[in-house]
Amino acid sequence: MKALARLLFEAGMLKKMPRTGYPFLGSGGESIADHCFRAALLGYLLALEVEGVDETRVALLLLHHDLAEARTGDLNYMNKRYCTVDEDKALEHATRDLPEATATRIKELAQEFNQCRTPEARLAKDADQLDLLIELKEQQDLGNIYAKHWIHYALKRLHTEAAKELAQAVLTTDWTDWWFEKRDDLWVHNHDNGDESVL
Repeated sequence: MKALARLLFEAGMLKKMPRTGYPFLGSGGESIADHCFRAALLGYLLALEVEGVDETRVALLLLHHDLAEARTGDLNYMNKRYCTVDEDKALEHATRDLPEATATRIKELAQEFNQCRTPEARLAKDADQLDLLIELKEQQDLGNIYAKHWIHYALKRLHTEAAKELAQAVLTTDWTDWWFEKRDDLWVHNHDNGDESVL
C-alpha cells in the first residue's frame, strides 16, 4: 500500500502540471489531469455509440495515457520537434515498487494506447484529440483567431467515423449552448419561477 500511496501522490502532480501548447495558441489553459478527466469521460461516452468496443477499456486507456507525464512533463508539438521522452522508463520507475500484476497492468494500458492497434486504442486516441478540439472550439468562440488553424490539424488526426461525426457536432455547437438559454425571464427579469433549470 505504501507503493500505491506514492503512485497516487505522483499522479496528483498531473493536477499541477500544465499542458504546454496553450502559450503557443495565445489563450486557454488546463492541467494534464484536467485533460485526462474529460478525455476519459469523452472516450467512454463515445465508445457507447460504437458497436463492439469495450467502453470501460477505452476509459481506462485514457485514464492512464498521460501518467508518465508526472515525470516527463507535457511536450507540445513544437517541443517534440527537438525533444524526445522515454515514457517506458518513466512508467518503469513509477511502478517499480508496485505489485507485479498492478505494474504490468498500468504499463500494458499505456503501451496499448501508444501502439494504437486495438479498436479501443484507436477510439481512445481519437478521444484524446477530441478533447483538444473541444478546447480549441471554446477558444475560437471566445475570439482566438488562431484556433481555427489548430482545429484544421486536430481534425486530420482523427481516424474513426464516430470521432469524425462527434467532431462535426462540436464544431457546430457554441461552447455556451449547454447553459445559456436566451430567455428574458432568466436574464432580464431574474424571476425564480420554481424551475430548477434557472441558474
